[in-house]
Amino acid sequence: MRICLFPGTFDPITLGHTDILDRGIELFDKIVIGIGLNSSKAPMFNLEDRIAWIKEIYKNEPKVDVAAYSGLTIDFCKQIGARYILRGIRYVSDFEYEKAIADANRAIAPEIETIFLTPVPKYSAIASTLVRDIYRYGGDVSSFLPAAVLEGIKNLKK
Repeated sequence: MRICLFPGTFDPITLGHTDILDRGIELFDKIVIGIGLNSSKAPMFNLEDRIAWIKEIYKNEPKVDVAAYSGLTIDFCKQIGARYILRGIRYVSDFEYEKAIADANRAIAPEIETIFLTPVPKYSAIASTLVRDIYRYGGDVSSFLPAAVLEGIKNLKK
């Protein structure tokens, strides 16, 4: 079974993320969306909401699961039996950063392969950091987020 980990903070999950995931579903038997818990980052949206949004988005896709983890991504891959890591690349700078991580992971666990996908052009400029800034200052984020996230953040404001 080809199990793949798609790691990130998903704070929040964007249409750029879902674009990569939707295309990754065709490549793997199972994709685990791994929400990494990083003690040096303070997410805007709580973990429970992020998990709930992802579950709602992929409720009809049995090949997708979501889990939170801490520690090394490569260790979580081993824990869940993933032989692949899926990463989205928007720009050359993303590639350089992600390649360095992939090289380090390969040195630690050569049996785990990193796969890079690029988003479709209309989503290449979407980044969670940008979306959070727009949201924080009351801007319209509807063109960047899946419906489940839009509904979820609307309920948070109430």
